[in-house]
Amino acid sequence: MGTAFKSSERATIGVEWELQLVDRRNRHLRQEAQKLLSELPELSSAAVVPPLRHELMQSQVEVVTGICETVEQAKDDLARNVSRMRQVLAPWGTTLTCSGTHPIDDWRDQDFSPGARYRELVEQMQWVARRILTCGVHVHVGVRHQDKAIPIVNALARYLPHFLALSASSPFWAGHDTGLASARSVIFGALPTSGPPPNLPNWSAFEEYLETLLRAGTIASIKEVWWDIRPHPDFGTIEIRMFDGIPTLREVGMAAALSQSLVELFDHQLDRGYRLPSPPSWLVRDNKWRATRYGLDARVITDGRGTTVPIRDDLYELVRELRPVATRLGCAEDLDLISEILDKGASYERQRAVIAEGGTLDDVVDMLAAELDDGPTRAGVGAGDGAGAR
Repeated sequence: MGTAFKSSERATIGVEWELQLVDRRNRHLRQEAQKLLSELPELSSAAVVPPLRHELMQSQVEVVTGICETVEQAKDDLARNVSRMRQVLAPWGTTLTCSGTHPIDDWRDQDFSPGARYRELVEQMQWVARRILTCGVHVHVGVRHQDKAIPIVNALARYLPHFLALSASSPFWAGHDTGLASARSVIFGALPTSGPPPNLPNWSAFEEYLETLLRAGTIASIKEVWWDIRPHPDFGTIEIRMFDGIPTLREVGMAAALSQSLVELFDHQLDRGYRLPSPPSWLVRDNKWRATRYGLDARVITDGRGTTVPIRDDLYELVRELRPVATRLGCAEDLDLISEILDKGASYERQRAVIAEGGTLDDVVDMLAAELDDGPTRAGVGAGDGAGAR
């Protein structure tokens, strides 16, 4: 049958940002997604790929960029549409937050969004799907030829723990500290077609894998392949889905810059005849768990002999390696935010710092709302500083 890959001419980007609707007064989630989308038909229904969409729960929405040439373009696109949402939400007493999980609310108290796709998902997956009160950020990066897609996916798998540790934002689940940097990674990872991508040799093997899943009835389309990194044939992109919910636009820009720079680096290395790294599946899964549990304090495995290094050291080195690429792409400043996060804390650390300083989970929600309101542009990244595309 074959799977057509609509190749991109260059490493364009698109970003999907999942957001929570939160009551400013009581800090709980509000089931207002349908109401919000109906108030903004120019965003939710005016385009073939609308920039504002439902998520599984009525307390969540997804804002999506168009096809962007630069990270700055993507941030401007997101900022413009988030601003329109705020204009509608403010009179309702509703604000926006983003974290991998809401610190307080329970999945059993949520309403599901309308639509056959969501009904079918819940019917098929039952409890596994009902618990997905989670948010993430997905970054699409354009790839010039389908033959490059699988080698780049395999090479990017080495960086799953780096993507997760930088963005981990879900230490709390239903009012309790899970002891994890990313509870979302575990909750979403229970879906049967989620997790690290299988290590496949080439595009033909990917096509055969998809066709097998379709024949077996495991999936109905590529949309149900929820790997942490996947090729997206319809868009001609590689989609990096490993990021937790990211609370600030500035950090979303960091995730986009890291993704675009890595894909661009690997694309050009293939042009020069290099063979890209392809770590074994056991190493990828082990490293993902390490970042899920320990975040930026993880030690990641670097080779088949079990050698480990602190992920912080690996990230400093990665920024140094990617800076020339990011400079050419115009996103060096966004990439450099990685060093600031390493110094001042990822979201899971900032959230726990609120509790360590005598605050409550209500205060954590307030901090998340303030961060998304202002971003750490003025306030810095630290907790103490602030209360698809093709």
